[in-house]
Amino acid sequence: MSKVAEHLHTRPPWERMMLIHERIQGGAFPNCSTLAKEIDVCIRTVLRDVDFMRDRLRLPIEYDDLKYGFYYSKPVEKFPSLPVTETELFALLVAHKAIAQYHGTPFETPLRSAFQKLTTQLGSTTPLSLDGLAQVLSFRPFAPEDTDLELFEILHRALQEHREVRFLYRNLGTVRANQRQVRPYHLACIDNHWYLFAFDPSRQDMRTFVLTRMSRPELTDQRFTRPKNFNPDEYLRGSLSVFKGKEDFEIVVLFDAWAADLIRGRQWHGSQEIQELPGRKLRMRLRLNNLEEMERWILGWGRHATVERPQKLINRLREAAREVAAKYCE
Repeated sequence: MSKVAEHLHTRPPWERMMLIHERIQGGAFPNCSTLAKEIDVCIRTVLRDVDFMRDRLRLPIEYDDLKYGFYYSKPVEKFPSLPVTETELFALLVAHKAIAQYHGTPFETPLRSAFQKLTTQLGSTTPLSLDGLAQVLSFRPFAPEDTDLELFEILHRALQEHREVRFLYRNLGTVRANQRQVRPYHLACIDNHWYLFAFDPSRQDMRTFVLTRMSRPELTDQRFTRPKNFNPDEYLRGSLSVFKGKEDFEIVVLFDAWAADLIRGRQWHGSQEIQELPGRKLRMRLRLNNLEEMERWILGWGRHATVERPQKLINRLREAAREVAAKYCE
């Protein structure tokens, strides 16, 4: 298979149809057999593409029985614009603005390039304008992290090539950084923080690393096989965010009417159950494997949230409240 054929075989049908258009426009009178051989697809696929071009794109494709090939019965100035509905275009606008969240990462350039390729196919009669996007839509991530591009590139390469990576890592609240060497499995952006999920051979366990506390990354020559059954969603199933514990807690929280309006309509966790109560209050139930993240989350709601169980979480909140009150007692 040639590089051109391999490229077309693996790309969306739109690119195949553009090549068919070029061959017909060039007066080569291509037929299904010659096109299928060039693109390296079956004749049935080419026939479907030609039917789509004729019936959906309204291209004047005819077949010449004497020259055994397709031709245009009328002049065609250019390949038709990609048909896009208003809903689909608005989704593209959202995607365009969302690219801002990846500023400074290796994903920014390919995302912008992909978006540019998509928008070049749009016609001038589309119902919405990209130019006015800034006035109608924006993404404002809260406290986005400073991104270390070199670190991202090394981790991305390690993930792609299944190679162990070495770096210095500073645990939360500490000053000294220790050297770690791990097998990276997954990179994720959660709550505007970038995390690396990796297997630590020295500890024989999975670990989660915050990228802003990593430094001096080095790509090693040691390769590994990533487990096929590793799934980041399954790995974090019992976590409110990214902290992973080894216990099992049923957490029940009562929210007053003010907080309830902010809780409703959002998926805070896969295990959540919402019970509506009189006075527009609500009760939320969750199952988590740790209390650390839940403690911080509940404290953020202040007087608008009351934990009903477990007692262990109530005790932690009571102690935290005492310490906070002591700081402001004067």
